[in-house]
Amino acid sequence: MQEFIIATRGSKLALWQSNHIKDILKRQNPNIDISLKVIITTGDKIVDKPLSAIGGKGLFLKELEEAMLRGEAHLAVHSLKDVPTILPDGFTLGAITKREDCRDALLSFKYPNISSLPQGAVIGTSSLRRKMQISAMRSDLIIKDLRGNVDTRIKKLQNGEYDAIILASAGINRLGFKDSVKYLYNIPLDEIVPSMGQGALGIEAVNDAKVLEIIAKLADEDSMIETTIERDFVDRLEGGCQVPIGVNASFLDSDTLQVRAALGLPDGSEILHDKKVIKKQDFKTIGTALADEFIDRGAKELLRRAEIMASDMSL
Repeated sequence: MQEFIIATRGSKLALWQSNHIKDILKRQNPNIDISLKVIITTGDKIVDKPLSAIGGKGLFLKELEEAMLRGEAHLAVHSLKDVPTILPDGFTLGAITKREDCRDALLSFKYPNISSLPQGAVIGTSSLRRKMQISAMRSDLIIKDLRGNVDTRIKKLQNGEYDAIILASAGINRLGFKDSVKYLYNIPLDEIVPSMGQGALGIEAVNDAKVLEIIAKLADEDSMIETTIERDFVDRLEGGCQVPIGVNASFLDSDTLQVRAALGLPDGSEILHDKKVIKKQDFKTIGTALADEFIDRGAKELLRRAEIMASDMSL
């Protein structure tokens, strides 16, 4: 294979991620010519509506997958949190990379953390998962939708449209935006449980043996184990971006992980949550087992109500 093409969205974060993978692949395969193909996705075009109202995070993947099917690209680099647990026929999640910071972060020019926000402060996020957990912590806060690229969101914060916004810590770190605001509070996992796969990159490719052999070298075992638990949990619950689900597995040491999960109604009025410590050897079963425990506690009915509430909120 003389040429290797990476399909990518055109945002700064997507380009950073794709160039990051391109550089690693080039070091590993110096004889292959590697380039990027920029594609504007449906999710990038529709920025005035919540993702939950227009079809979910899969809108960021569809056109990239179509380019791969047409033979115009060999792989696509995604934020793993955007990748559905079930891929279309013909595609494989060929590698999951070493994870960045998996937490959410609160950014503000006025307030150093969540507890310091005054009553009625306006928080920007379009994530139902974040809305749910912030509302449960502080029902007095006003949560407004926030879409756009990372720099666009920070500019809206700077312009005073919000008192604070919530973004993924990984994106801020990758783009070097730590110093773009006065206060950056990396929210502890016990305060807000992140999205499945948050902080890791997922490398999607067509089912081509040569392509999969090349990208397999990008895989990180610890990230694979953590995100397998998270993705199994969401898959069992049949949950997507239209319902608020947070799940995170993080290594405590080389043989032990802590798993946190939370789901409920977008307004935070009802939430199920749990936290447990497991052995590494159990990673293939714990995500599904934990989801079954949530189902026994009424998770499916709660998520059904959450989907209805999210639909009503988007009208």
